Formats: sequence, C-alpha cells, structure tokens
Amino acid sequence: MPGLIVTQHSGEGKANQYFLRGFNLDHGTDLAISVDGMPVNMRTHGHGQGYADLNFLIPELIGSVNIKKGPYFADEGDFSSAGAVHVDLLDSLKGSMASLTVGSFGYRRALGITSNKTGEGTLLVAGEVGTYNGPWVNPDEVRKLNALMRYSQGTLDNGFSLTGMAYSNRWNSTDQVPLRAITSGQVGLYGALDPSDGGNSDRFSISGRWRDTDREGQSKVDFYAIKSKLNLYNNFTFSLSDPVNGDQFHQSDERILGGVNASHTFNSVFAGLPMQTEIGVQSRYDNIKVALTNTVQRQYLSTTRSDLVKEGSVGVFVQNTVHWSDWLRTTTGYRGDIYTTSVNSIFNSANSGNATASIVSPKFGAVFGPFAKTEFFVNAGQGFHSNDARGVTITQSPTDGSPVDSSPFLVRTQGAEVGVRTKLIRGLTSSVSFFVLDSKSEILFVGDAGDTEPSRPSRRVGVEWTNDYRPLPWLQLEGDIAITRARFRGDDSNQAAVFASLAGFPQAQIGNAPGNFVPGAPNMVASAGIQLGEKTGWFSGLRYRYFGPRPLTEDGAFFSPATGLLNGRAGYRFENGWRVQLDAFNLLNSKSDQISYAYGSLLKTDSLFAQCFPVQIAPAAVCRNGVMDRVLHPVEPFALRLTLAGQF
Repeated sequence: MPGLIVTQHSGEGKANQYFLRGFNLDHGTDLAISVDGMPVNMRTHGHGQGYADLNFLIPELIGSVNIKKGPYFADEGDFSSAGAVHVDLLDSLKGSMASLTVGSFGYRRALGITSNKTGEGTLLVAGEVGTYNGPWVNPDEVRKLNALMRYSQGTLDNGFSLTGMAYSNRWNSTDQVPLRAITSGQVGLYGALDPSDGGNSDRFSISGRWRDTDREGQSKVDFYAIKSKLNLYNNFTFSLSDPVNGDQFHQSDERILGGVNASHTFNSVFAGLPMQTEIGVQSRYDNIKVALTNTVQRQYLSTTRSDLVKEGSVGVFVQNTVHWSDWLRTTTGYRGDIYTTSVNSIFNSANSGNATASIVSPKFGAVFGPFAKTEFFVNAGQGFHSNDARGVTITQSPTDGSPVDSSPFLVRTQGAEVGVRTKLIRGLTSSVSFFVLDSKSEILFVGDAGDTEPSRPSRRVGVEWTNDYRPLPWLQLEGDIAITRARFRGDDSNQAAVFASLAGFPQAQIGNAPGNFVPGAPNMVASAGIQLGEKTGWFSGLRYRYFGPRPLTEDGAFFSPATGLLNGRAGYRFENGWRVQLDAFNLLNSKSDQISYAYGSLLKTDSLFAQCFPVQIAPAAVCRNGVMDRVLHPVEPFALRLTLAGQF
C-alpha cells in the first residue's frame, strides 16, 4: 500500500503500528482493515481504539488487496478516514503447497496448504506454525499457530464460500526504552527494563461470502462471527507511579462479535446514460469484557477499571455512478450510521451508562478521462471514527476519582483530494494526488491509563506520488513518496498550564510547551524497489523504505530520527514447482529506531527519583510527569532467512 508504514514496538504477537497520510494511526485508528469481509479493527478495545491485529492472516492465502484512501467512499464506515484495506483470500490452489523457513535469531516457520475438489466445490485447508526469539536480551519466545479451512463453490462473482479460522500466539516483549537508559549503559540497545512484559492472544472465526451477478446487477452478502481474547503486559513508565512494584499493567480484552454486510447494485440507464446504483446495509454487534489492572511480573496487584460493554451499530449507504460521457463519470454517495452502547463499570458505577449517537456522511467523486491513457480525478467527502465507549460514559478518573470530561461517541472527519493517473508510458502506471484531511477532534480513550485524553481539531495537507514500472516481463520497478504536513488547529490552554506547573525542573518541563505539532505524525515516507525474474529460473529483488523524522511532542522539542531500511531477496524457481529463497533484512544493519515516542517516565537511577521518593521534595506535578525523554524501540539488526517451498 503506497504511503503506508507498518512497524512494531512491542513483541511479535501484538498488533502492528500503522502510519498513513500524516497519521500515527496507533494500532488501527482511522485505517479500516478487513479480511474476507470480516472487520479486523476492534472498537472499545483494551489496548487502543481500532486495534487491528493481522497476525491471524497467512500471507500465502492472500488473493487480492483492495486499497482506498480518504473518506470518499459510501461503503466505508468506521475507522476509514485515512484509508481502507480489504484483503480477499484465495478459494483454491493448484494442488498443494508446503514451505519451511529457518533464519537468524531462532526464526522457524512451517506452512502447509492443500486444495481439493469436494462435491461441487473446493475444500482448502491451511496450517502455519512459527517460533521466533528476536535479537533481544530477553528472547521473544514467540509460539504461533494458524489454521484455516474454507469451502467454496462457483466464482468470485457468482458463488459462495464458508471459512473457519483459528489463531493462537504466546510471546514475551521488549518494549520501548528511554534513550537515557541506553546511553548510560543501564541496558543495551536490545535490552529490556522489565523482562516480564509480553502477552497472549487467541482468535476463532467463521465467515461466509455470497455473490450473485447478472446483467441487471450484483447482490453481495458477507457475514461473520468472531471470538477473540487478548492479554497484554506492558511497563512504559517503569517507576513513575509505583516506586516499589514498578508500573507494569495488564490489559485484557475478551469479546464475541458478529455482523452482516449486504448490498445490491442496480445496472440501469437514465436519460440514455449508463448508471450503477448500490444500496447497502452494514451491521455489527460486540459483546466485550475489558479490564485494566496493575501487575508486577504479570501478577495481579490492583484493578484500575473493569467493564462489561455491549456495542452495536447499523450503517446504511447508497452510492450512484453516472457515466455522463466517454470522458466523464461521477459517483455521489450518502451514508448514515447509528451507534448504541451500554457500559457496566464493575468497580465504579459512576462510569456506567448508555449512549446513542448518529452521523451522516456525504461523498462525491469525479473522474475526467481517459485522455491519452491519462485521467484526472476529484474526491471530497465526510467520514468519522468512533471513540471507546468507556470514554463516552466516563465521569470520574479511575485512578483518583477526579471529574473527567467524556468523549463524543462519533467524531467527524472530512477531506478532499485532486490528482492524476496515467499509463501514457508503456509499462508505467503513475499517479499523483494532493489531499487535505481534517479531524474535528482527535479525542481518544487511553487504554494505558483508563481515561480520556482530549485534543484539538487537526488538519493534514499532503501529496503522494506512486509509480509502478514494468518495462520487461522479467523486470519490475516501484517508487513511492508521500509528504504530509500535520498540525493541530487552535490554542491549547491546558498544555500551557501543564508547562507552567513544571517550571524549575527542565528535565520534566522540556517537551511540554504548547505547540501545534501532532505527535508521531510522519512528515515524509518513501519506498523504492526492484524485482528481477520470471516464473522459473533465478529471481531477486531489493526494497528500500524511508521513514522520515517525526515530531514526538506538540512543541517539537523531541523529534524521532529518520529510519532507512534496505531488504533483499534472491532465489531460484524450478520447473517442477519448487523454490529456494534467501531473504536478507536490514542489509545495511541500521541502528535507528523502529518507532519512537517522547513522554515522561522515572528510572530509579534518575536524580529526580530521589526528589520524589520516598519523601517528595519536588512539586507533585513534576513527580507525576517524570523525566521527559525520547523512548525508542530499535530496528532489528541484519538477519537472514532461508526458505524451501514447493507446489505439487
């Protein structure tokens, strides 16, 4: 997905971190991801709103990926303001496939896929098992298992499929570490300050797809039911809150969710003009048990909050495409969503409650062309993302009982873009787009703390340039760049008060001044790649990814370093269907950050620690904030993986 950066900051079983169009999307907020019609984003999640864990996906089963960017599409709802990624799985393979991979740092992976005719359809069965330690002083000890069974009949346009999936994973994690702990020698670059961090995750699902297509139009129905469970143990601030036991906390999320998406597209003619009209409904219901507790070495200490949440939504949409001429078509859409929730806060009834919200989102797009294999496009529209239901009903802080402002249930976003796509040069597909995207508020429920963190409206303005060049059957070149300016809008009087409260303690005050930078928002991302080879014989490739510097605080006092990664691949495909392949990661052995943050924490070696514990000398605000520092998770060093795979 051009312009998308996917990274990780904590263990190999946790959801990835996503960056797109000037957004630090955390684990999925404002990037809607689905697999075979099933939503991957989890709302009102224990770790973060929109949490999108793709570890259950076996990549060899991907049949196609449909990518959209911006809030311009009526069939896209929650979490899709920056973009949407829809992954469709294969119905069958020609025969069977097996592969075995071994690599650096204890990487082991085995995969098996078989596909056979069964009755009038096809039965596809796949399984994957993997282990990994990583370069960390405290090994990840990943133990991962995936399985899939799929029965299908017909084609993608006329047929159905029924799919069952199972996933289980256990891991340790080396979380981000303050830079001062590394430079002082307290821990090495790949060391951990709390080696008991980690987690486990399980997911089971059943889903179905039905399509019926004829000259009159197409009917589509997708349904799904998912049962998932996640436990995460993290310690991001070390001794800031609890100097005796440390600040490790446990986030648990257990849920059952289900939903149905259905639509019908009518092909018709209006005033002699070809026209397609799609009408659809999308529904989802989550039954959630979510909790945040304090722990030490994964052992329970106390409960911050525990909640039973029921959340349902229904969205209806209509979008109409008219072909006005051979060189002009327009798409007009309209979407309406209604959300309802019930929150039962087990230990504090003041944070229980019910809420309902609705929102409508108009959309518009126009395409001019093609002219000389070139077309111009204009898009505009409104969208939204939902906030954590606990933040919608909250009235008291779960940590100290102080009054807390609630969050809006649904937050408006709106954007527009203009661009051009061309295939004028033979073998080259190129596109350029200029976009603006506004968010009314980036208020989010902070799962790490158990309460809400309001922020101001924001605006992102940017440009993307994407190129895919295939001049020869055995040569493919790719190059993409995205440059974005992200800024908050308006003043932040609360941040000014925080800055003033930390006066006299520069180690706590730095990075807390008011400003308009959006923390974590990427200014520039770029990638370039080359692939050589045909269906049989030698093949190779190189891919470079650049992740530019990012402001880590609103005042810009902390910035992340730029990160450039070069990966390579070489191998040979035999005519009998077997393949041997060597992958090399981080060829230049970069020591930069995989991901960076800046916030306050306390280590027992900090001079400020002695002023806060056991007798508090420094002001309370300073002790609550701790020492500001860049906090990082390093890029993994140079690594090799060797794969032997075959189809038979």
